[in-house]
Amino acid sequence: MSAIEDLRQTIARLRGPGGCPWDQEQTHQSLTRCLIDECAELLDTIDRMDMPHMREELGDVLIQVIFHAQLAEESGHFDLEEVAREVNEKLVRRHPHVFGTGKLETSEQVLTQWEQIKAVERREKGKDRPALFKELPPRLPSTMYAESVWKQLGKKQLVSESGVDQGRVKGLAEGLDDAALGRMLFELVAAAQSRELDPEGALRRHADGIMRHVEGRTPKPTSGT
Repeated sequence: MSAIEDLRQTIARLRGPGGCPWDQEQTHQSLTRCLIDECAELLDTIDRMDMPHMREELGDVLIQVIFHAQLAEESGHFDLEEVAREVNEKLVRRHPHVFGTGKLETSEQVLTQWEQIKAVERREKGKDRPALFKELPPRLPSTMYAESVWKQLGKKQLVSESGVDQGRVKGLAEGLDDAALGRMLFELVAAAQSRELDPEGALRRHADGIMRHVEGRTPKPTSGT
């Protein structure tokens, strides 16, 4: 028996008759905070390249995946085997340059093809919608959310219509490195805290405002001074 199957059976035992009261009480909703916490702890080990603890934290994230699959299996929706099968089929389908014909030479070509294949999949599922921006996960951290919005603006050549002061952006980028960026972000968060402002929410709202403006739904967002 594989270690993955051992883990799956352990979680099923914890959920089953005579198992653990805490595990038996859990739902998809109650486990969401656990998933966020475990992912955050994994990211910390990656930042520090702490390989022994990374292995441990990967296991904790894996518990969450198998736990949610166990809950779904109990309610008759799907099981872990179906989860693995679907994601494997998706990986093969979205890499025709590896598993099919034709070759791609650069990461940029791969990403372009990936988005084209996703668009076809959405149309086939009847989920395609005419929009300038692709849908982003609502729980995505605001810095990643804003970064994705900015990348999409660049790809669609819409930066000039976004209301973003490009001269100011270039000035901020001059000589910027990882250490300077971390210091600037930390100081902004500290300044926000001193004024009892929410930097996470403020950045997300501003990024949303830019998208709505570019799509023609609201006035241009203010860029500040």
